[in-house]
Amino acid sequence: MSTKQTSDYSNWSKEDLIAKIKSLEAPHDAASSVTTTESMVKDQAASTPQIKQSSSQKKEAKVFDWSKHNTRFVALRFAYLGWNYNGLAMQFEQTPLPTIEETILQVLAKVKLVPEPLDEVQFSRCGRTDKGVSAMNQVISINLRSNLTPEEQTLEGNDLREIDYLSVINGNLPPDIKMHSICLRPPPDFDARFSCKSRHYRYLFKKTNHLDIDLMNQAAMYYEGHHDFRNFCKLDGSKQITNFERYIYRSRIIPLGGDLYCFDLQGTAFLWHQVRCMVAILFLVGQQLEKPEIVLDLMDMTKYPTKPLYEMANDKPLVLYDCEFPAMEWHTADNYHKFTRLHSSFRELQYDLAIKSQMSDIMSKVLFDNKQEYRDAIEESLANSVPLGDGIGRGFAGYTPLDKRQRSEDYETINTRWMQRRGAKRMIKKDS
Repeated sequence: MSTKQTSDYSNWSKEDLIAKIKSLEAPHDAASSVTTTESMVKDQAASTPQIKQSSSQKKEAKVFDWSKHNTRFVALRFAYLGWNYNGLAMQFEQTPLPTIEETILQVLAKVKLVPEPLDEVQFSRCGRTDKGVSAMNQVISINLRSNLTPEEQTLEGNDLREIDYLSVINGNLPPDIKMHSICLRPPPDFDARFSCKSRHYRYLFKKTNHLDIDLMNQAAMYYEGHHDFRNFCKLDGSKQITNFERYIYRSRIIPLGGDLYCFDLQGTAFLWHQVRCMVAILFLVGQQLEKPEIVLDLMDMTKYPTKPLYEMANDKPLVLYDCEFPAMEWHTADNYHKFTRLHSSFRELQYDLAIKSQMSDIMSKVLFDNKQEYRDAIEESLANSVPLGDGIGRGFAGYTPLDKRQRSEDYETINTRWMQRRGAKRMIKKDS
């Protein structure tokens, strides 16, 4: 038994309507009927809204099976310009800017070199840098996915079969962060933090007419040796630090060309904000507001048992220049094409900064070069300000010597208060 179906002819074309009439007038013309029916089906299909595939019918994304892959322990050496980042260390809360480690770990997860979640990835860093600070030879040690078995990883002859880590990672990093070296076989007990023998920092600054470089260098040399640097750092109760003694191998002011100089500093390890505090004191000496011996006085706990309040130097001119490790086999981009790809990704950033620098110089000439009548006022303003490495400094009507300034609390008080607050928070959390 057949069931008659009605069709909606309103969407039919003129040609199909004529063909339908002809088929009714000539039922014996089977071919015409078939053709018209096919056309009807096509037109009805075209006029019928398509039903989207439900989410349950969509093909599920393939899950990366980490159990099928080996890992290997490596050390990565990388450089970054820290101006656009909220420091090196990954934070487990929202920050105004991304951090260097957050950016790197996101890339490693994207290319399936480390598993997620990122806060469970274990790694070690050489030296923690603050917001705005750059680095040229920062180092992390970490386990990454490998193409090789643990046995194959021990043989240098298998290195060509390994993942090209530098190319893969750099191809996904922003231009102001770049991996430039890798050690595929670090010592078994290697740790980027604890295996580091020394850290080398540089702080760049421009000389002004009111900055005495010789006095700054004399003060800088007083930093060398084993000293208590509690008056050259920011005290933080959460760190619970009680030992502020550090060893400085080298401390000098060196010229870089023209009016550009740097504070060149090398030591075993450094306290929080230590380098920026050391630079701030050197600027006071260079401005002849303090004598070079103020450095020795601040390291003498009988004279300064607590830190006098002063503003530390700006973050942007500071760079972690190098980190010294025991002898290790570092590999860099090993052929022309890989090196040129690395350079081309950085070239645009470098060109952009060069153009901006030149443009600001042109603007400076337009605005200020024909204002000779204001030169005396500008010089007086520079003479009555404390340099801070930001190009502006802090003006003062009358300078207050460090020995006359208000002092911070001692570290015991700061540590105890933090522990008490932490205990109070735990009790509140327990009661709730």
